[in-house]
Amino acid sequence: MHRQLIKHGSKAKKTEDKELKKEAFRKYLESNGVLDALTKVLVALYEQNEKPAAAIEFIQQKLGGPSMSDYEKLKAEMSDLKIRYNELLAVHQEKCKELEDLRSSHSEESSRETVEKEDNRGFTE
Repeated sequence: MHRQLIKHGSKAKKTEDKELKKEAFRKYLESNGVLDALTKVLVALYEQNEKPAAAIEFIQQKLGGPSMSDYEKLKAEMSDLKIRYNELLAVHQEKCKELEDLRSSHSEESSRETVEKEDNRGFTE
């Protein structure tokens, strides 16, 4: 019998924990305006004379999110922009290498000129 009480007490504790978590989550949703926003959207859907074929899209639009077609367009645009970014990044890296090569050759040329000037001084003195 003692075991049964422990098991029952354990189940009661788990149920109580679940209820506390649910209540905390409900308060979180309420304090952040989520319940109010969802209620307004669901009421707007309920009040539609002709129910939309895509209820989820209706809800997304009412909540200010993009529609599925907008989402697909944005996804395609993002893909195009990633391609363009990679192209520009490759050009940028190429230009950086060219610049480094120019700096390197300029530095070598400058060093050579300095050595030549020093060599020429020896002949004129």
